[in-house]
Amino acid sequence: MNIMDFNVKKLAADAGTFLSRAVQFTEEKLGQAEKTELDAHLENLLSKAECTKLWTEKIMKQTEVLLQPNPNARIEEFVYEKLDRKAPSRMNNPELLGQYMIDAGNEFGPGTAYGNALIKCGETQKRIGTADRELIQTSAINFLTPLRNFIEGDYKTITKERKLLQNKRLDLDAAKTRLKKAKVAEARAAQLNTSQPEENNIMIWAEEVTKSEQEVRITQSEFDRQAEITRLLLEGISSTHAHHLRCLNDFVEAQMTYYAQCYQYMLDLQKQLGSFPSTFLSNNNQSSTTPVQSVSTPSVLASASASLPSVSNSIVTSGLSELKSSSGSRKARVLYDYDAANSSELSLLADEVITVYSIPGMDSDWLMGERGNQKGKVPITYLELLN
Repeated sequence: MNIMDFNVKKLAADAGTFLSRAVQFTEEKLGQAEKTELDAHLENLLSKAECTKLWTEKIMKQTEVLLQPNPNARIEEFVYEKLDRKAPSRMNNPELLGQYMIDAGNEFGPGTAYGNALIKCGETQKRIGTADRELIQTSAINFLTPLRNFIEGDYKTITKERKLLQNKRLDLDAAKTRLKKAKVAEARAAQLNTSQPEENNIMIWAEEVTKSEQEVRITQSEFDRQAEITRLLLEGISSTHAHHLRCLNDFVEAQMTYYAQCYQYMLDLQKQLGSFPSTFLSNNNQSSTTPVQSVSTPSVLASASASLPSVSNSIVTSGLSELKSSSGSRKARVLYDYDAANSSELSLLADEVITVYSIPGMDSDWLMGERGNQKGKVPITYLELLN
């Protein structure tokens, strides 16, 4: 029975405190009560914390989109994470594309140019898929997890203490309001001190003023203590920034490793594809096949030519030496589309036949090409000299 009485009294006290805070908050909004302002340093810390939380959430969500563009897959991973279960392993997009290419290459025949090329491309795509998995795993551990820990851990603690500080401020301002009202009533009773009952009123209001002053001192002490706790937590935001900076460096390093791996894989693939004999390029109407990446500048073309020596040699070795040494011209078939980088070059369309010849002093990777009234430099790696 005593426990029940205690619970009822506590419930009534809590309800009274809640009502007092609600009245104080409402009166502040209506401009009918004064509000204790936080010091400028604390306000700046609160603003910094809110800003950190806002941008951390945006960066974290967009990083998740970058690493996993499929929204359904992200939702599935989120559900499994909340259930504390491991998501089923599935092939990612590069791995799936690679498997399709390998299956198609085996179907067409590994001994054919196209089938062999598909198998090599598929193997490279699967290697890229493996690198993609490593990037996602490393980024999740070293970058996303610390950001999520801040949002779901540190900032929640800050929010809790900040809400508690708000309640302590409302308690303090409510006590100040009651003290102010008690002093006004005491002064009014003193002015009307003309009879014995009024003297009793003065004593009553004097006691009320004393009680209110004591309450203000207590609530002020609790407010100051809570403000200090909140301030210490908020000052930890600077340490959070330093930690997130280290995590950002780890993320950049993971991306750098991933892109370096992908570049090396594609460079190796380009060399493997370039090792096919020229007869492969012309068999089964393969000359209409377009390259993976169009070359638009001579410098990139030069590097591509350097990485494809077998293609260059197989296409032009037999006829280029005599074409360079003579002033004659030859017919050549265009293997790939080519967009001229400037007015001195000639744009090409795959499968068209043009006239080519050499002029003194021209770079060894280029020939002069003519098509009707149009004339300009053309890259030899895009041509197949005709007999």
